[in-house]
Amino acid sequence: MDGPLKNLLVVDLTRVLVGPYCTMILSDLGARVIKVEAPEIGDDSRKFGPFVQDYSAYFMSLNRGKESIALNLKNEDDKKIFDKILSKADILVENFKPGTLKKWGYGWEEVSKKYPKLIYASASGFGQTGPLKELPAYDMVVQGMGGLMSVTGQPNSEPTRVGTSIGDITAGLFTAIGINAALYDRQKTGKGMFIDVSMLDCQIAILENAIARYLSKNEIPEPMGSRHPSIAPFEAFKTKDSYIIVAAGNDKLFEKLCNVLKIPEVSIDEKFNSNSARSKNIDKLKIILEDKLSSKSTTDWVNEMEKERIPCGPIYNIKEAVENPQVESRNMIVKAYHKVIGDFKLAGNPIKMSTYEDPKKRGDIPDLDEHREKILKEFN
Repeated sequence: MDGPLKNLLVVDLTRVLVGPYCTMILSDLGARVIKVEAPEIGDDSRKFGPFVQDYSAYFMSLNRGKESIALNLKNEDDKKIFDKILSKADILVENFKPGTLKKWGYGWEEVSKKYPKLIYASASGFGQTGPLKELPAYDMVVQGMGGLMSVTGQPNSEPTRVGTSIGDITAGLFTAIGINAALYDRQKTGKGMFIDVSMLDCQIAILENAIARYLSKNEIPEPMGSRHPSIAPFEAFKTKDSYIIVAAGNDKLFEKLCNVLKIPEVSIDEKFNSNSARSKNIDKLKIILEDKLSSKSTTDWVNEMEKERIPCGPIYNIKEAVENPQVESRNMIVKAYHKVIGDFKLAGNPIKMSTYEDPKKRGDIPDLDEHREKILKEFN
């Protein structure tokens, strides 16, 4: 693909989610990504369902537009091939347990001496330092340890995982951000750098209101369902046929909401005429609002509120979300080609840039070791 990272070479030593998500972003931004996989086994996610004609949809959704070569970095002949590729690379991304690549001769200290312009990014469960650095971690481990699960779900419910692998995905995003900052720094200094991203750190970084409440007020937040801890009304409300999200984030919007619901007197009631008052009396307010909202369908209320520019929306399932005309208009469902399956639909890139096209079709999905001969010939 064309993009701002065109002509940059990424060596991708990652597997499963956090690393492949990062390198997919780099690929979508124009970088060339050579995925180095374990011989015979490949990326672990090639074995993850769901499957389409025996090929992993999970793997395909994260590895479009990459090239694949299988190398054993404990084997001297394969290491020679890897060194030749690495000598031409701009970026190395890996998500092994800390210390693994160092054992194979590819730690940051060794690699940076040979290739001083290389940007070397490591994403791991707990980072390269600290008492837990050598422990493995998966998404749900860091969701739990990072506090996210403690504020997710309904009050008094069992621990609830966020419905997507946000521990991996946020780490992949932060790694991509770090890499792009390092590229800019390299333009100024001519030198690469080491980037150390911890999945646990990333969970702490996104705690937002919860961490602010604890650090400023010493309050330990708990699950609140769909409710916002400091803005009201800002949650899901029952309608005649389902639920509607209403996010009236200031007094003017709340006044508009009350007018739409034909309860203008509520907006001037001292129990509800400010955000702080509404937050204190949210249970009473919810009863009043749902009494009115129960008279019409979600679609009817969304239509009325949208006319007044009140932030609102239905709660879609995945089918409805994917088929939303707004999502379609933003090119958020694209295609990649697989030589057996043919065209395969997957999520697009949310970064839209005025200088570059956002094509409907992305790079092909690689089979394990598919590009071996091409890469060997190119890198002599």
